Amino acid sequence: MTILDAFKLDNQVALVTGGNRGLGQGMAIALAQAGARVAVTSRSGQAHETLDAIAKAGGQGQAFPADFSDPQVGPKVVQQVIDTFGQLDILVANAGTIRRAPALDYSREDWDYVLNVNLNAVWLLAQAAARHMAQRSQGKIILIASLLSFQGGITVPAYTASKHGVAGLTKALANEWAALGINVNAIAPGYMATDNTRALQENPTRNRQILERIPAGRWGRPEDLAGAVVFLASQASNYMHGHLLVVDGGWMGR
Repeated sequence: MTILDAFKLDNQVALVTGGNRGLGQGMAIALAQAGARVAVTSRSGQAHETLDAIAKAGGQGQAFPADFSDPQVGPKVVQQVIDTFGQLDILVANAGTIRRAPALDYSREDWDYVLNVNLNAVWLLAQAAARHMAQRSQGKIILIASLLSFQGGITVPAYTASKHGVAGLTKALANEWAALGINVNAIAPGYMATDNTRALQENPTRNRQILERIPAGRWGRPEDLAGAVVFLASQASNYMHGHLLVVDGGWMGR
């Protein structure tokens, strides 16, 4: 096998949650371009733009409805994907949310909602996927962390807590599942131009402050995660376990 062959995902099935737009869409398309059949989720069950791009890449995709504010949805989606495609080789637990408010005013409702989507659902998705992967002694689980897996942020206490939880979960699951042939790693995107960061992009002061700290001098784009997700999903990363791969334009090194 050549090194380029190690990056191919032919005959693999991937599930990307929140794959109808933004980072999830970019990663789903990249996995399809590398040869995987790709299942994506959205709250509506519609992901026409993503599926069109997958088809144009010569791939096969299908969308499934899932609202991860109910974490119990995760195992059901995993089973639906297995029933549809016959297997699940790659999980990208991308679906996430953010709600902003000062910590003194942060509501219990917002706290519970963000933790359910960003952490509880991720845990149950990973567990369900791993139970299937363990039977085949192979699998790639990729969680989506954040720069706020390392830092505190401002007015996002629930988001920060959830992403610190994702970082810890990545390491904890890797410790147990590496021996089962399952790689568990995470991607920690930097400041990406998505709906979750729209408030920051549209705030002239915060936008300027963020760009001044990013050595690359720009916001990230969904396609900037393509190489990272294909690498972690492929045989090229077989000896990586419990790693948080930062893709941030240099932010953490500043």
